[in-house]
Amino acid sequence: MAFVELVAEPRDDVTRELFDNDLAQRGYVPNYTRAFAHRPGVYRAWRNLVSEVAGNMDERRYELATFAAARRLRSSYCTIAHGGVLADKYFTADEVAAIARDPGSAELEPVDLAVMELADKIAADATTVTREDIGRLRTHGLSDAEILDVVLAATVRCFFAKTLDALGVEPDDALGAGRPELRAALAVARPVA
Repeated sequence: MAFVELVAEPRDDVTRELFDNDLAQRGYVPNYTRAFAHRPGVYRAWRNLVSEVAGNMDERRYELATFAAARRLRSSYCTIAHGGVLADKYFTADEVAAIARDPGSAELEPVDLAVMELADKIAADATTVTREDIGRLRTHGLSDAEILDVVLAATVRCFFAKTLDALGVEPDDALGAGRPELRAALAVARPVA
């Protein structure tokens, strides 16, 4: 149970629009939208930022960077959500579970592993990132703009994951539905109801 009220019904036109958009896109209103409904302008700003960041990246790379940051942050909500995207579009559920356990032992391309390692390091302690860490991405062919995209994917995940965890917002039942083993493998911190 969240530590703050999860808004059940829209309170104004702004939250009604947020809820309607979620219903149209997902078929339900996620717990994170219900939490952010207390400050819908912040939620909209974050969605716009994520859209700008993700819109500049290959979706697979964005999801791997996001997943790595969420894993390091021990955000069950974000790890389950983005692990689900990876399992739906790019990997099998077993492969995603292996990536969650140890990305270095999973069968990832070297560039994917480098992206995940940088995102993980940023989420753990961005002050430890070195010129060599950035250079490693360059050796895999990433431009400075693409490296910035990876950094941005990790840092925007930090804001969102830390907000949800600080408020005790639990992952939605719909996340991982039909794949309980994957959901259990991706629950990295707080127990998932």
